[in-house]
Amino acid sequence: MEVPGNAKERARDPEEAAHTLKAPFTFRCPRAEDGYPIAKLIAACPPLDTNSVYCNLLQCSDFADTCVVAERGGEIEGWISGYRPPSAPEKLFIWQVAVAASARGEGLAGRMLDELLVRPAFAGTTMMTTTITEDNAASWRLFGAFARRHGAGLTKAPRFERDVHFGGAHDTEWEVQIAPLPNTITS
Repeated sequence: MEVPGNAKERARDPEEAAHTLKAPFTFRCPRAEDGYPIAKLIAACPPLDTNSVYCNLLQCSDFADTCVVAERGGEIEGWISGYRPPSAPEKLFIWQVAVAASARGEGLAGRMLDELLVRPAFAGTTMMTTTITEDNAASWRLFGAFARRHGAGLTKAPRFERDVHFGGAHDTEWEVQIAPLPNTITS
Protein backbone atom coordinates (compact mmCIF):
# COMPACT_ATOMS: atom_id res chain seq x y z
CA MET A 1 0.00 0.00 0.00
CA GLU A 2 1.27 3.47 -0.95
CA VAL A 3 1.58 6.03 1.80
CA PRO A 4 0.51 9.50 0.57
CA GLY A 5 3.42 11.86 0.19
CA ASN A 6 6.15 9.26 -0.20
CA ALA A 7 8.92 9.74 -2.76
CA LYS A 8 7.42 7.38 -5.33
CA GLU A 9 4.09 9.22 -5.29
CA ARG A 10 5.75 12.65 -5.50
CA ALA A 11 7.79 11.51 -8.50
CA ARG A 12 4.54 10.85 -10.38
CA ASP A 13 3.18 14.34 -9.69
CA PRO A 14 4.22 16.40 -12.78
CA GLU A 15 4.01 19.74 -10.95
CA GLU A 16 6.27 18.49 -8.16
CA ALA A 17 8.66 16.90 -10.67
CA ALA A 18 8.98 20.24 -12.49
CA HIS A 19 10.12 21.89 -9.26
CA THR A 20 12.71 19.22 -8.49
CA LEU A 21 14.33 19.15 -11.97
CA LYS A 22 17.06 21.71 -12.33
CA ALA A 23 17.49 23.69 -15.52
CA PRO A 24 20.84 23.47 -17.31
CA PHE A 25 23.54 26.06 -16.77
CA THR A 26 24.32 28.72 -19.35
CA PHE A 27 27.94 29.86 -19.60
CA ARG A 28 28.88 33.34 -20.76
CA CYS A 29 31.36 36.16 -20.38
CA PRO A 30 30.52 38.52 -17.53
CA ARG A 31 29.16 42.05 -18.00
CA ALA A 32 29.82 45.07 -15.78
CA GLU A 33 26.36 44.76 -14.20
CA ASP A 34 27.39 41.31 -12.90
CA GLY A 35 30.03 42.83 -10.60
CA TYR A 36 27.82 43.32 -7.56
CA PRO A 37 26.06 39.91 -7.73
CA ILE A 38 29.48 38.28 -8.19
CA ALA A 39 30.81 40.09 -5.10
CA LYS A 40 27.84 38.75 -3.14
CA LEU A 41 28.43 35.21 -4.48
CA ILE A 42 32.11 35.33 -3.47
CA ALA A 43 31.18 36.57 0.01
CA ALA A 44 28.86 33.54 0.35
CA CYS A 45 31.68 31.12 -0.54
CA PRO A 46 34.19 30.93 2.30
CA PRO A 47 37.14 30.49 2.42
CA LEU A 48 37.38 32.76 -0.63
CA ASP A 49 38.87 36.18 0.02
CA THR A 50 36.41 38.93 -0.81
CA ASN A 51 37.38 41.67 -3.21
CA SER A 52 35.97 45.15 -3.48
CA VAL A 53 32.93 45.42 -5.75
CA TYR A 54 35.07 47.73 -7.86
CA CYS A 55 37.59 44.91 -8.39
CA ASN A 56 34.78 42.62 -9.52
CA LEU A 57 33.45 45.36 -11.85
CA LEU A 58 36.89 45.58 -13.47
CA GLN A 59 37.08 41.80 -13.81
CA CYS A 60 33.64 41.78 -15.45
CA SER A 61 34.50 44.54 -17.89
CA ASP A 62 38.25 44.64 -18.56
CA PHE A 63 38.85 40.89 -18.17
CA ALA A 64 35.49 39.57 -19.41
CA ASP A 65 37.05 37.35 -22.08
CA THR A 66 39.07 35.47 -19.46
CA CYS A 67 36.29 35.05 -16.88
CA VAL A 68 33.14 32.93 -16.93
CA VAL A 69 29.69 33.24 -15.38
CA ALA A 70 27.37 30.25 -15.01
CA GLU A 71 23.68 31.13 -14.88
CA ARG A 72 20.60 29.08 -14.21
CA GLY A 73 17.12 30.53 -14.14
CA GLY A 74 18.51 34.03 -14.58
CA GLU A 75 20.65 33.75 -11.43
CA ILE A 76 24.45 33.71 -11.30
CA GLU A 77 25.37 30.39 -9.70
CA GLY A 78 29.02 30.17 -10.67
CA TRP A 79 31.98 32.42 -11.36
CA ILE A 80 35.59 32.02 -12.34
CA SER A 81 37.95 34.94 -12.69
CA GLY A 82 41.10 34.38 -14.66
CA TYR A 83 43.65 36.10 -16.83
CA ARG A 84 46.77 35.56 -18.90
CA PRO A 85 49.71 37.16 -17.09
CA PRO A 86 51.37 39.69 -19.45
CA SER A 87 54.82 38.34 -18.53
CA ALA A 88 53.74 34.72 -19.20
CA PRO A 89 51.01 34.64 -21.86
CA GLU A 90 51.32 30.85 -22.18
CA LYS A 91 49.72 30.60 -18.72
CA LEU A 92 46.08 30.80 -17.72
CA PHE A 93 45.92 32.05 -14.13
CA ILE A 94 42.71 31.20 -12.27
CA TRP A 95 42.09 33.81 -9.59
CA GLN A 96 38.84 32.66 -7.98
CA VAL A 97 36.26 29.92 -8.38
CA ALA A 98 32.90 30.46 -6.69
CA VAL A 99 29.85 28.16 -6.81
CA ALA A 100 26.56 28.99 -5.10
CA ALA A 101 25.40 26.54 -2.44
CA SER A 102 22.39 25.70 -4.63
CA ALA A 103 24.69 24.47 -7.43
CA ARG A 104 27.28 22.53 -5.44
CA GLY A 105 27.71 18.84 -6.15
CA GLU A 106 26.83 19.23 -9.84
CA GLY A 107 30.36 19.47 -11.24
CA LEU A 108 29.88 23.13 -12.11
CA ALA A 109 33.36 24.34 -11.18
CA GLY A 110 35.02 21.76 -13.44
CA ARG A 111 32.66 22.57 -16.28
CA MET A 112 33.49 26.28 -15.97
CA LEU A 113 37.22 25.50 -16.14
CA ASP A 114 36.61 23.45 -19.28
CA GLU A 115 34.53 26.32 -20.73
CA LEU A 116 37.48 28.68 -20.35
CA LEU A 117 39.81 26.32 -22.21
CA VAL A 118 37.78 26.49 -25.42
CA ARG A 119 37.61 30.27 -25.54
CA PRO A 120 39.64 32.13 -28.17
CA ALA A 121 41.16 34.29 -25.40
CA PHE A 122 43.12 31.22 -24.27
CA ALA A 123 44.48 30.12 -27.65
CA GLY A 124 48.07 29.02 -27.18
CA THR A 125 47.94 28.51 -23.42
CA THR A 126 49.95 25.52 -22.27
CA MET A 127 49.63 25.78 -18.49
CA MET A 128 46.95 26.57 -15.92
CA THR A 129 48.07 28.12 -12.65
CA THR A 130 46.30 29.15 -9.48
CA THR A 131 47.07 29.63 -5.82
CA ILE A 132 45.44 27.62 -3.04
CA THR A 133 45.83 27.63 0.73
CA GLU A 134 46.73 24.25 2.22
CA ASP A 135 43.36 23.86 3.98
CA ASN A 136 41.14 24.57 0.94
CA ALA A 137 40.17 20.95 0.28
CA ALA A 138 37.51 21.83 -2.32
CA SER A 139 40.04 23.65 -4.51
CA TRP A 140 42.62 20.87 -4.21
CA ARG A 141 39.95 18.36 -5.31
CA LEU A 142 38.81 20.58 -8.19
CA PHE A 143 42.25 21.20 -9.66
CA GLY A 144 43.45 17.65 -9.02
CA ALA A 145 40.40 16.29 -10.86
CA PHE A 146 40.92 18.79 -13.69
CA ALA A 147 44.54 17.68 -14.13
CA ARG A 148 43.57 13.99 -14.13
CA ARG A 149 40.68 14.56 -16.56
CA HIS A 150 43.03 16.25 -19.02
CA GLY A 151 45.99 13.92 -18.50
CA ALA A 152 48.15 16.75 -17.17
CA GLY A 153 50.65 16.90 -14.34
CA LEU A 154 50.10 18.97 -11.21
CA THR A 155 52.90 20.55 -9.19
CA LYS A 156 52.82 22.90 -6.21
CA ALA A 157 55.24 25.29 -4.54
CA PRO A 158 54.80 28.20 -2.13
CA ARG A 159 54.12 31.47 -3.96
CA PHE A 160 53.01 33.92 -1.27
CA GLU A 161 54.15 32.91 2.20
CA ARG A 162 52.32 33.59 5.44
CA ASP A 163 55.11 35.49 7.21
CA VAL A 164 57.00 36.95 4.25
CA HIS A 165 54.05 38.25 2.19
CA PHE A 166 51.04 38.36 4.53
CA GLY A 167 52.63 39.52 7.77
CA GLY A 168 51.31 36.38 9.46
CA ALA A 169 47.70 37.39 8.77
CA HIS A 170 46.91 34.91 5.96
CA ASP A 171 47.89 31.33 5.24
CA THR A 172 50.54 30.60 2.62
CA GLU A 173 49.20 30.52 -0.92
CA TRP A 174 50.58 27.54 -2.85
CA GLU A 175 51.02 28.01 -6.58
CA VAL A 176 49.58 25.08 -8.47
CA GLN A 177 50.73 24.47 -12.03
CA ILE A 178 48.83 22.13 -14.32
CA ALA A 179 50.48 21.24 -17.61
CA PRO A 180 50.35 20.48 -20.38
CA LEU A 181 46.88 21.77 -21.17
CA PRO A 182 45.00 20.04 -23.97
CA ASN A 183 45.48 21.59 -27.39
CA THR A 184 41.83 22.68 -27.54
CA ILE A 185 42.32 26.03 -29.25
CA THR A 186 44.90 27.09 -31.79
CA SER A 187 45.54 30.64 -32.87
